[in-house]
Amino acid sequence: MTKLLASLLIVVLGPASAVAYVASSTNYRIEVDSLNVGGLLATSTNYRIEDTVGESATGIGTSTSYNLYAGYQQFDATSTTITISAPADITLSPAISESDGGTANGSAAWTVITNNSAGYNLTIKADSNPALASSGNSFADYSPAGAAPDFTFSVGDSESAFAYSPEGTDLVDNFKDNGSACNTGSSDATNACWEGLSTSDTAIAQAVAANSPGGTETTVKFRAAAGASKSQSAGSYQATITVTATAL
Repeated sequence: MTKLLASLLIVVLGPASAVAYVASSTNYRIEVDSLNVGGLLATSTNYRIEDTVGESATGIGTSTSYNLYAGYQQFDATSTTITISAPADITLSPAISESDGGTANGSAAWTVITNNSAGYNLTIKADSNPALASSGNSFADYSPAGAAPDFTFSVGDSESAFAYSPEGTDLVDNFKDNGSACNTGSSDATNACWEGLSTSDTAIAQAVAANSPGGTETTVKFRAAAGASKSQSAGSYQATITVTATAL
């Protein structure tokens, strides 16, 4: 019995202003630190001054991929920060039979942390269309019956498809449900609201307030399935998924 294997390469992107923390524990997170000697904070009714000595290689550096603020005086403690976790690549399982079809599942989780009072936006997209492919063969990107995601995943006997379903407390309305339909209600049923991937960014989660320091996790479940009468060519199928967090 020939088997089909499906795997996902996970790519995580954040904005150029993203800042990683330098130290943490269960009780705190330090976003920046500085090694120097001397210096202090001084104020009066007319001014406020913070000075320091002993630092080297300070200044502002930028590129298309990052902004670097080197040195204590360069960092603005009131600036917006946002971080996103980077899950490992996943392999959907179990393997799907070429002759009898089957269903393979997997999931990955992303945690977004931001101090931005306006919140954040989390999007997902595939690098190719169709998303899940192998040497000229592919699983079709899942197509819901209507404009909203399908509450229940379904694939015909002679069809194959690849879909995703996000879950979490910050879901956008499109992936919320009322227990039987999506894009309505305020619930988040398990393994519900399935959609096909696109090469354009699709919003899956959003918040309108800061969530630092704890952050918010969004889990995305992935599913590939082939019907019992579908002759899906054997091979190792792969999809590259990009998830991006941006401050609003």
